Formats: sequence, C-alpha cells, structure tokens
Amino acid sequence: MTLVGLAAGAVLAAVAIFIPWLPDEASREAGLIDNAFWLVTIICAAVFAVVAGVSVYAVYKFRAPPGDLEDGSPIHGHTGLEIVWTVVPIALVVAIAVYSGVALGQAEEIPEDHTVIEIRAQQFAWNFTYPGIELQEGRQLSSGELVMRIDDPVEFRITAEDVIHSFWVPEFRMKQDAVPGITTRTVVTPTKLGTYPVICAELCGLGHPTMRSQARVLTAAQFDRWVEEQRRLAAEGASAGGMELFAQQCGSCHTLADAGTSAQTGPDLDSVLPGQSAEEIRESIVEPDAEVSQGFQPGVMPGNFGEELSEQQLDGLVEYLRESAGGGE
Repeated sequence: MTLVGLAAGAVLAAVAIFIPWLPDEASREAGLIDNAFWLVTIICAAVFAVVAGVSVYAVYKFRAPPGDLEDGSPIHGHTGLEIVWTVVPIALVVAIAVYSGVALGQAEEIPEDHTVIEIRAQQFAWNFTYPGIELQEGRQLSSGELVMRIDDPVEFRITAEDVIHSFWVPEFRMKQDAVPGITTRTVVTPTKLGTYPVICAELCGLGHPTMRSQARVLTAAQFDRWVEEQRRLAAEGASAGGMELFAQQCGSCHTLADAGTSAQTGPDLDSVLPGQSAEEIRESIVEPDAEVSQGFQPGVMPGNFGEELSEQQLDGLVEYLRESAGGGE
C-alpha cells in the first residue's frame, strides 16, 4: 500500500506541476493570488488523501466475512483521536485564513503614484473612462476596450448601470463585482505586454456570454500613441472613428462583415442595414426598443447610448454603418 500510494502521489504531483492549470500571470497581484490558491489546494488534497486512505483501509481491514450478518462489535470513543481531528482542521483553517488575508491585503494595497480608470458595466457592454485624459472640449477619454501601461499600478473604480456584473481579466486574477448604486475598487499592476480578455463573471441576462471586451497592456510610448489616435478620431467625428467605436461598443453583439464581427446576440447588420436611412439607424442606436427585429427580445441592447455617446460619436457611427451597408452617398 505504501508503494502504491507513493506511485499515485508521484503521478498526481506531475499532473499538478506540469499541466498549466491557471492562465498566465500578467500582473503583480496574480502571483499573490496563485500562491494562496495553491496553498488551499495542497491542504485540501492532503486532507482528502488522508481521509480517503483511512476509509479504504478500514473497509478492507474490518469488512465482515461472507455470511456474517451480526452487528459489529461495540466500540468506545478515542479522546486523543477526537482531539487530533478537531485541532488539526482548526489549525489548517486558521492558516488558510491568515495567509489569504495577508495576500489579499497586499494585492489591494494602492500605491501613492497610480492611475485611475473608471469602469462602467451595463447589459451587455463595458465602458472604460480615463479621468485626467481629455479628448476635446473637456470631454474625457472613454473607450470600449481597456488599455493600460505596463508596470503602472491602476485603481479600477467599478460600477454598474442596471444589474450586478463582475469585472474579471483571468490573467490579472483580481475579480470584482460591479454593483448598481455603489463603487467597488480593485488594483492591478500589469507586468506583461499583450492582449487579454475582459469577462463578465456574473450571470447578468440574455447577453451575458457576449459581454466581452479586451485589455491591452502597452509600453508607455505605445499608450501615448494610442491616446493621440483617440484624440484624432474624436476630432474627425466621421466614419473612421465610427468604425473603431463600432468595434468597441457593438461588435460583441452584432454581425457586420465590414468590421469583421460575427456575434449573434443582436440582429445581423449585414441583413438589416441596407435601405435604412440615417435617421432610422440613429433611432435604432438611441432607442433600440422602438422597433425590435423579428426573433429578438426587447431590453437586451442598452438604451443609454444616446446619453453615453457625444453627437460627434453618434454621427460617426451612423455614417460608418450607412457606408458599410452601401448607403453612404
């Protein structure tokens, strides 16, 4: 039994070590969270192995012989054993609580020099606002994708417009609920360049599976170029800006060949856009429930784009959609 146990333990250890169970670590906080995760996993695995081993041994050792239908021999409790199996779990639970509390405290520590990004969740889209970065006429930079500088600590201030959502980038590990009426906070310091998925981890309605965006981690120079590009697109206010706005805000729900999107939460725009006027397209954006396409339900598309988008952004989005449908003349 000892040899079998050692062999099984070696196989399971190899499986645990060599298979990448967790996403890549792309933030300083990810290492702290992973260490706490593996501590809990190892303790739980060890406890399970002891309990399962004792159970299997007891079933084998003390099984009744064939034909024996008598009751088992009466036994008396063992005080020392009862103390052990009470004290040991308490010590393990306390160790888990202390280690996890310290790790969470370190992960949520906000440095004095940090960036603030405001995150607003709504069915079924994310919006990221960058206080202190202006586009024009005092309007703050706002985007449908999350863009960050590498090694720059970011405090996320998160809220929701309608129902409870949950902001999560698996590679960052720091998941936080978005709750209507309050502002929740979490901190992330990205440490690896790349593009990562932004996921809603709370069932929030019919379009929950499509509530996706992306987080891009850039160098400081790349981030500055991105900001300047957003200012240029905002100044143009035409279809070039409309195309990027569509990709950020609409592409996760609608199919549009020109934008390379294929989502099916909302109507296929390649089918419904041809023949529509600019006024009809604008109405479908700012009042999406005024006329709902057959086969779709009202209340799925956010109804506040008329408030969230500037007139220039709306004009650019409408112009882009008309041009993509062949009606831009």
